[in-house]
Amino acid sequence: MSHLKSPYFDKIKQQITIPLDEETLGYFKTLSEANGIPYQNLIHLYLFDCAKQQKKLSLTWT
Repeated sequence: MSHLKSPYFDKIKQQITIPLDEETLGYFKTLSEANGIPYQNLIHLYLFDCAKQQKKLSLTWT
């Protein structure tokens, strides 16, 4: 019996700590409840999508 290699096998995750304000964390928690996935996974997916699309951050201070 042949086993297929998972496409995620080479993508090792590194655990980090990021301080988030309550409003930002609340946003992701609410969004995660609506989609039925843990908020940590949702934040990871969002950051992964930003990196994959090479999104540039637009900062404007008022």
